[in-house]
Amino acid sequence: MRTSTIAIAGFAALALGLSACGSSDDSAAGSESPSAGAATMVATTTVWGSVAGQIAECAGGSVTTLMPVGADPHDFTPSSDQVATMVDADLVIANGLGLEEGLESAMESAQQDGAVVFEVAPLLDPMPFEAEGEVHAEGEEHAEGEEHAEGEEAHSHGEDPHVWLDVTRAADAAELIGAEMAKVTGDAAYETCGTEVGQELRSTNDAVVETLAAVPTDKRILVTDHDAFGYFAEAYDFRIEGVVIPGGSTLAEPSSAELASLAQAIQDSGVKTIFANTANPSALVDALAAEVGDVQVVELYVGSVGEPGSEAATYQGMMTTNATRISDALSG
Repeated sequence: MRTSTIAIAGFAALALGLSACGSSDDSAAGSESPSAGAATMVATTTVWGSVAGQIAECAGGSVTTLMPVGADPHDFTPSSDQVATMVDADLVIANGLGLEEGLESAMESAQQDGAVVFEVAPLLDPMPFEAEGEVHAEGEEHAEGEEHAEGEEAHSHGEDPHVWLDVTRAADAAELIGAEMAKVTGDAAYETCGTEVGQELRSTNDAVVETLAAVPTDKRILVTDHDAFGYFAEAYDFRIEGVVIPGGSTLAEPSSAELASLAQAIQDSGVKTIFANTANPSALVDALAAEVGDVQVVELYVGSVGEPGSEAATYQGMMTTNATRISDALSG
């Protein structure tokens, strides 16, 4: 289950290094060229590009992914050519709930020019952030100085966008994406294939559960680089002791006082592992580990799948790799 996170971090100079993870590379990593006359779909992140790509491959279509492998979804800015790709596509598959911070204005512009954007996260029973200062429900007030843009929904700030870190939610997403592809293309094969990929992901979830079973109950404690593992903790019975970067984005700037507080919490709880993000420099995490002492840093795939050919090249591989790394780190 999920507990309230202790939002922590430190060293302002080190914090600056975390914001250099975006990309505006014109190439779309993992993209496939659509055949002549075929429906064209675009996915924003590599995670949804992997899932949607498997559905499209099953149905005889293709999906282009905007973000390259290793990009931080919070910090990716598209090129003008990529914006045009969204406008020309039959369907744009996005996460939503404020995840694609650097893409939001581009997606809004693309929609104004006729793009159809399908956001999956709001349809997957999203959880509210429990960190201090976050909005917990539609209609609650913002933290001081925070305002919504006109027409913006409260869930963009208050609900956790990291739904894919619960594989059962990703399985539901596969079915929803397949149904939406079928609606857009008029080809029922997409819905059938979405169901098939969803079933495969439920098998992946079983494998994740089996791998994590090796972690004793008293060691199911996570300290992560940012507040992304709420769904994972709820689905797989872990407790979040703290996060290095406050809030659900990698773009926040933490304080040294927060770092000291988290360091004390780690020492008090006996945590021996801090989990970093392959998409972000680990300077802050390394600094925290050095401050605490006798703590290892283990990288997980959080916002992006791995490089082609790697064990984490697909969404399924990403999640089973994460499960193995967490199990190995915490059960030893």
